[in-house]
Amino acid sequence: MVLLILISSVLIGLVTIFQYSEQSNEYNAGRLARKEASILTHIDVHLKTSEFPAKTNLLKDIFKVEIFNISEVHRLELEIFDLKGNLIVSSNKELIHQNKTTKISDKILTSLANSGLHRVVKKAEIDDKEYQSSYTYLYNDNNEEIGILHIPYLENRSDQANELKEFLSRLALGFFFMFVIGMAFSLFISRYITKSITTVSEKMNEMRLNKRNEKIEIKGKNKEIHVLIEAYNSMVDDLEESAVKLAQSEREEAWREMAKQVAHEIKNPLTPMRLTVQSFERKFDPTDPDIEQKLKEYSTTIIQQIDVMSSIASAFSDFAKMPTQKRAEINIVEVVKHATEIFTEPYISFSSDVEVLIMNLDKLQITRVITNLIKNAIQAIEETENPSVKIKIISQKTDILIEVIDNGKGISDEDKDKVFEPKFTTKTSGMGLGLPMIKNIIEAYGGTLYFESQKNIATIFTVQLPKE
Repeated sequence: MVLLILISSVLIGLVTIFQYSEQSNEYNAGRLARKEASILTHIDVHLKTSEFPAKTNLLKDIFKVEIFNISEVHRLELEIFDLKGNLIVSSNKELIHQNKTTKISDKILTSLANSGLHRVVKKAEIDDKEYQSSYTYLYNDNNEEIGILHIPYLENRSDQANELKEFLSRLALGFFFMFVIGMAFSLFISRYITKSITTVSEKMNEMRLNKRNEKIEIKGKNKEIHVLIEAYNSMVDDLEESAVKLAQSEREEAWREMAKQVAHEIKNPLTPMRLTVQSFERKFDPTDPDIEQKLKEYSTTIIQQIDVMSSIASAFSDFAKMPTQKRAEINIVEVVKHATEIFTEPYISFSSDVEVLIMNLDKLQITRVITNLIKNAIQAIEETENPSVKIKIISQKTDILIEVIDNGKGISDEDKDKVFEPKFTTKTSGMGLGLPMIKNIIEAYGGTLYFESQKNIATIFTVQLPKE
């Protein structure tokens, strides 16, 4: 809009200047024509009343004095030439005193002769002043050409220039106010529009699949913004519907996977239990003197498999339901150190850059996290020649880091994205629920659990907990 005002102001200014220039040219041309007609009438009257006949060779005598009268009456300088372009008489006293010889150019004489009106007007600039020179024939009573009248007319453009300057000043002032008003209006409109667009943009940035997204309600919105907001609100409805379907699908898929895992883990102990019972049934002999010993062995085997099934049920129960936190102020350095001392392996070491660090945590859960990470580290170095497991506590400004470092086989690149997935494991035993479970514990405290690993070099699991 502002650009349109600027362009229109420039165009109107240019058109105005052009129009004033044209009007000035037309005015000066018309004024010269009127002056010329009056002068010709005056000359014609004098030729008729003169005592000398109207002939070329007598023009000097005829207008020797009268040319000054005519010049004074019409306030213009006059020059009369013969038909060959030689000056006969002039009202320009300066030219007379200087005794200058003046002659009309052959080009003008030719143009005058070929002109249908027998009149030629030429423009010239002398001493930075613009002149229009009019050349026309003088006739006697017999309509014979007896001479050439030259009227040098100075174009006075001062009035037009002042008028143009005043008009342009007023026009500029008017457009300045229009520009200011346009700027203010554009600023208001842009803020109004951008406010609505900013609201939509902020809402779109806040849009999440896992939470309820708010719709946008803006009063007085224009048509375009209304269409945009309606599209956003429709998208919110679609997203919410998709989120519900996705959540339901994920729950169903999770239950299916959990059911498969539970069934698989339960089948493992059921198979040896079945074989034990069948073997006992086939080999049972009441008269066998070792019947009590064999019965005890069979019972021990079955009880062991029942314990395995019980541990499976407990593991899934612990994963599905996080134990209630029993927070208390503890010295986390001491808790981690005691958790480390549970293990008697000589290659396990503990270090901390602080001796006391009081935090509000659940002691049993932290112990469970550390022992689980150490167990994983021990299992990772089973085939390592010089095994090493280091537990470090590093106190930072706002967080505490607990690192469990081993020099075992490491984690392959293809397995790194699966480490925290339930039921994923690289071990021959276990259900792959340990790391996901302790990750949930750490995240419940607002912390994070992450790792770095290089194949066959080292693996570092880091627990990061906020101090407050």
